[in-house]
Amino acid sequence: MKDFYQSLGYLILGSRLRRLSEYYLSEINQVYAKKGIKFDASWFPVFYLLSQHQPINILELSETMQISHSAASQLITVLKKNELVKAHKNKDDGRKQEITLTAIGAELLVTLTPIWERISNTMSQLIDTNPESKAFLNALTSVEQQIQSKSLSERILIDKAKPNEQV
Repeated sequence: MKDFYQSLGYLILGSRLRRLSEYYLSEINQVYAKKGIKFDASWFPVFYLLSQHQPINILELSETMQISHSAASQLITVLKKNELVKAHKNKDDGRKQEITLTAIGAELLVTLTPIWERISNTMSQLIDTNPESKAFLNALTSVEQQIQSKSLSERILIDKAKPNEQV
């Protein structure tokens, strides 16, 4: 029997991507747990960005990661609670918080970097063994760019529907 998700094609694309994402994050979290590292894979984008660019304010973080200001702020709050980042007011604009890694965060970065390299190498090996998989990241980027230029909901709602047909 064909996989339920595959049988529904594009109707269930979001669910398939979520399922794949949850599996991926779960597997990465298992690696961290087995290595005795208190780190959650969902923190990676913020933590990695901070490893490359410090200090950064929450607006820059949200724009770079293309997430809401609220989501960026929530991630920073979690990282603060885990003592991995700290925030201080910007000297020029007291409304902005400058986010940096703490000493604990910087120490953790040293531990995480070789694991991230191993993750990248493992995923490259996995993807490179299948020509169709090789195109995955390019195809994903293409879809992301297309929906940034015009939202999916807008495309669905102004589809070439018949004048009397409501979507």
